[in-house]
Amino acid sequence: MKILKNQFKKIAVSGLSASVLLPFVINTNSTVLAAEAPEVDAESALVVDFETNQILLDQNADDQRGIASMTKMMVEYILFQEIEAGNLDWNTEVTISDYAYQVSQNYELSNVPLKKGEVYSLEELYQALAIYSANGATVAIAEQIAGSEPAMVDRMHELVESWGITDYEIYNTTGLSNASLGENIYPGSTAEDENVMSAKGIATVASHLLKDYPEVLDTSSIPSMVFREGTDDAILMKNWNWMLEGLLHERPNVDGLKTGTTPFAGANFTGTSMEDGRRIITVVMGAGDGIENKNQRFDETDKIMDYGFNEWEAASIMEGNTVLEDVDPIMVRNGKEDSVEVMSAESLEYLLPNGVEQEDVTWTFDVDEEALNKDGELEAPIEKGQEIGTLTFTYEGENLGYLDGSEHNKVSVVTAESVDRAGFFSVIGTWFSDFFGGLMERF
Repeated sequence: MKILKNQFKKIAVSGLSASVLLPFVINTNSTVLAAEAPEVDAESALVVDFETNQILLDQNADDQRGIASMTKMMVEYILFQEIEAGNLDWNTEVTISDYAYQVSQNYELSNVPLKKGEVYSLEELYQALAIYSANGATVAIAEQIAGSEPAMVDRMHELVESWGITDYEIYNTTGLSNASLGENIYPGSTAEDENVMSAKGIATVASHLLKDYPEVLDTSSIPSMVFREGTDDAILMKNWNWMLEGLLHERPNVDGLKTGTTPFAGANFTGTSMEDGRRIITVVMGAGDGIENKNQRFDETDKIMDYGFNEWEAASIMEGNTVLEDVDPIMVRNGKEDSVEVMSAESLEYLLPNGVEQEDVTWTFDVDEEALNKDGELEAPIEKGQEIGTLTFTYEGENLGYLDGSEHNKVSVVTAESVDRAGFFSVIGTWFSDFFGGLMERF
């Protein structure tokens, strides 16, 4: 564990912002200089720390692009919602409609063979979706949940908008080009319409799926499985995520999440892995066409996973309830004590690029002027934990922010102890002193 400490002169609080240099702890023994983010051979790329949603790499991650079968993560989320609510269970019987059957019979697409009118368990259809990206199975699940694919698409719209995703186009549950669906397209859409979203948007979907339903990894991590084993319809489903154990681009600890390829979208992959107790989400979009360069999306994901795990350091930036010794106590008016120390109200965990040193780190203390009187004092009585401002943490280098757009580099500053109001005569004495002092200043 690397501990960086220095001594700095105290900062007097005057109701204005002040820069404060404080010690912090970095959980590493590394002294490597910070590496530049790699250039990714893809149209868009993103690396996000799962626990904090901090963005570690951003290459055109706000650009809208085709998402292809990564669309199916939204179907998975709603399916888990329905199971959690008790509306469905894994043994629910699903009857295959004409439309689901038609989609399943297109062997130019990823599919398992489904029989029209046949009954399948919800679990086996879900396994076909999650492992083999089976499109007919996806349609069947959507119809079971919502009654029709368009109704399911409406639920998907509501879902992503509830997460703050507003810049998107979703027309079907599979991510297929509308041109592949014949007359079964979303009302008002055309054959040219495609599902599109940004890398940040699809990472938001993945983040919610993993946080709310981590059991998704139980299936997404399966390298292969036989669909309907022991029947005439048996088919070996090899996971399209080739970074799983035993597959062509195996990388230890990768356990999800969803690929997607169409001529419009090119080759895409939302990946996730946990190393040394830290999970990241990666998104690569438009990494070639997935035909002539089938390995590219996995090569680029491997590259950015290396960057996300190896070039960033987990840091305990601020411990909660820590008295800020580098900040002068705040003066108190009409109190039994003349001043009160301040402390952090909560802890702050952060990821920093390798090589960040103490001199690269700055805290800015912003005092809430409404908490102070005109003379920059607190008025007694004061309770312990009374909020008086915020500390904002910054460091030298590019700060890419957070996936949800919020600021997580702030800590509330509160009073470290309570101060009772002084006795009546002491308060009157202060009033007279201020009054006559003011008179004297006029002469």
